[in-house]
Amino acid sequence: MKAIVIDDSKAVRRILGNILQELGFEVWEAANGLEALDLLKQVEAADLALVDWNMPEMDGMQFVRAVRADTSHDDLRLIMVTTESEEDKVVGALNEGADGYVVKPFTKETIVQKLSVLGVETF
Repeated sequence: MKAIVIDDSKAVRRILGNILQELGFEVWEAANGLEALDLLKQVEAADLALVDWNMPEMDGMQFVRAVRADTSHDDLRLIMVTTESEEDKVVGALNEGADGYVVKPFTKETIVQKLSVLGVETF
């Protein structure tokens, strides 16, 4: 399984990346949505992207819209991992094509549970 962690915080990318590696994922990191779109061209058949909302250059919602507009990424699971906790933001992200939503701060158990709910296999 291949995953991309997209967050402008290097510390958050490292924490999420470590969790995903422990679960058996190969992990790539991007600091914003534009970098992540470039990574999707390099990482064949990525299975999962954990996406922050607030980032420079291209935010998480713009990334979700761009990915969902490209049918070659239909199988990519997108989970927002963000501080944005208002109901309208959660509903908006899910309506735009995010598969799941996790509010920061998070725990490893929260990430594992969300992956399980979405049917994403882990080791």
